[in-house]
Amino acid sequence: MKKSRLFWPILSFVLLLLVGGVYLFFADGDSALKSPSYQSSTVTRGPFERTVSSTGTLAAVETVTVGTEVSGTIDQVRVDFNDKVTKGEVLATLKPDLFVAAVAEGEATMARVRADLAQAERELERSLPLYEKGYLAEQEFLPLRYNVDRSRAAVDSAQASLARATTNQRNATIRSPIDGTVIQRSIDAGQTVAASLNTPELFVIARDLARMQIEADVDETDIGQIRPEQPVRFFVQSYPERRFTGVVRQVRLQPETVQNVVTYTVIVAADNPDGLLLPGMTATVDFVVEQIEDALLVPAAALRFTPAAERGTPRKKRAASAPRTVYALQSDGTLQPRPVTLIASNGQQSAISGAEIKAGELVITGIDQTADESKKSFSLFGAMRGKRQR
Repeated sequence: MKKSRLFWPILSFVLLLLVGGVYLFFADGDSALKSPSYQSSTVTRGPFERTVSSTGTLAAVETVTVGTEVSGTIDQVRVDFNDKVTKGEVLATLKPDLFVAAVAEGEATMARVRADLAQAERELERSLPLYEKGYLAEQEFLPLRYNVDRSRAAVDSAQASLARATTNQRNATIRSPIDGTVIQRSIDAGQTVAASLNTPELFVIARDLARMQIEADVDETDIGQIRPEQPVRFFVQSYPERRFTGVVRQVRLQPETVQNVVTYTVIVAADNPDGLLLPGMTATVDFVVEQIEDALLVPAAALRFTPAAERGTPRKKRAASAPRTVYALQSDGTLQPRPVTLIASNGQQSAISGAEIKAGELVITGIDQTADESKKSFSLFGAMRGKRQR
């Protein structure tokens, strides 16, 4: 009975000591909540640029598809992929048998119709004096003149057929139309090609791979910022650490719509002296829309930050050039408002100007939510006490 009477007073005393200790340890909970931790960034000075990003495909500036105007069987292929060719160089030949026979047939036809013409002209020449003296009736003379005219027409027709056969024989030898590099070969010896409605594609020749172009697709929301002669930088997956440069050569007006997204094709000219850029490569393109060589730079979040005391104040709509405010963090932890003028922004970084701010200062970009939550957890009892008092 004595032990039972002593247990409860002792337990109550121990609990009282624990509650008092916890209260004293967390007594500053309310002040911790009232002192938030800030995220800050240093004001720097340097170059600023605003870009529009896109993707595109590399291609040669000029490519020529070489086909054939005549049908036949490939006899020889004299060039291969990546071969350098000159204008007029033989790329391939068709088997000449049929073409030689066609030319021979045309020449034989030409000889026959010329003989017929000569015979008709002699008959006309022999009958003409008889017709003029009245010994030959007009009904008998007119067929002679008709035979001469028909023979002359046959000669013209045979001459045209011979010219066509000769041209086909010449076209059986396929030559390069330009100086360049063979980037595609679609035929092999023994293959039959048919030149009917569509000319078969035998070779693709790029004129100069030292000059390339990018066909980039730019969204309709950004196309208004793209203009000819605009500087461009781009990267390719084969050389991720290397930056290539170019310039906008053309903005094509024909839109393309894919899944309700409207894009425009922008042609970017780029030099390729080292031959690293190959046709068909995918390029990540940045169009430099705005560039400032030397400016004060702050994170864009610094211009959006508002202290808790001013968050309930309604804001008026202001122009882009209207004065803004950033908050500099002082050594004693207080915030000092600094009026600035926004020059340009790319969404991540802003170029500003202002007489009261300089490089090296710390500006507030937001509340440190992690530190704030930590303070809230440590000041739980203080917060609960504050609620009970209210």
